[in-house]
Amino acid sequence: MTHILTRRATLILTAAALAAPAFAQEADWPSAPVHVYVGFPAGSSPDLLARIITEPLAERLGQPIVIENKPGAGGVIGIQQMLANADDGHAIGTSINGPLTTAARMMGETGFDPQADISPIALIATSPLVLAVSGESEIADLAGFVEAAKAEPGAMSFGSVGQGSGAHLTAELFNSEAGIEMLHVPFTAYAEVTTSIMGGEIDSGFMAPSAALPHVEAGNMKMLGVTSAEPFGQIPDVPVIAGNAGLPDDFKAELWNAFIAPADTDPAVIERLNAEINEILQDETVQQKLLDMGWQAAGGSAGDLTQRIADDTEMWGAVIDTVEAPQ
Repeated sequence: MTHILTRRATLILTAAALAAPAFAQEADWPSAPVHVYVGFPAGSSPDLLARIITEPLAERLGQPIVIENKPGAGGVIGIQQMLANADDGHAIGTSINGPLTTAARMMGETGFDPQADISPIALIATSPLVLAVSGESEIADLAGFVEAAKAEPGAMSFGSVGQGSGAHLTAELFNSEAGIEMLHVPFTAYAEVTTSIMGGEIDSGFMAPSAALPHVEAGNMKMLGVTSAEPFGQIPDVPVIAGNAGLPDDFKAELWNAFIAPADTDPAVIERLNAEINEILQDETVQQKLLDMGWQAAGGSAGDLTQRIADDTEMWGAVIDTVEAPQ
């Protein structure tokens, strides 16, 4: 009996010893400044979102947070740099949805696999797009827009900020779900899209509410619908596209921004970061800062973000297949 008890105690002590390094790593973390890699320049929307969260996060972690702006390839460079500097466990990042869902399909090679190389931490915020037309357009609502597009297939045009951009793919999803066909006119910036809409060079465009709102308030543009599942707080009077003008009830297309980490990051660190970020996102001041920028505070578990990445990869992959299919 004594032998059995001694052996059992030894097993317990051994198990505790094996578990100790993981707990010790989390307890000691962070032991140095945390570097957050952002794949866009200082002053950009992803950069500002990261700073809104990391300022209170640094206080909670008890270590400085250094924003590392590494712009390029639609955010892909930022993730590459995060992974290249992941050795000491103090490198994390933020990413828009593109590099984690569509970049591999659009670019061919990104240097990382979102499923194998990335540990999702938490969704920061989401932003819908709005369908905008000129303020002088005779089209008054979404139903009128769809009716006009169906009357002359291929005659109505939409602008975007480039082939494969969120605005482009959202418009293609809208085309498919509404049963219409529009001509894509790519630009390099939203300013060019809005100028072309107001000047009558193109008929419409999907864009962030914050990009359209100043022109709407000036009477130069109209917003016909928003792509979120529910009315968006920044523009509560703009109707949702879902369930409107023959569009399906589950129509939704959102941009999003999230915190991520290298895949081998200690799960306890991921859990702590997720908890801290979720608490920060509950702060009304933080929520208002995000909303003023055109973003809705999100949050949720790391598992929720993992599922969001998988769902959006599948949804946008199907849209890309349609766009790339021979005509």
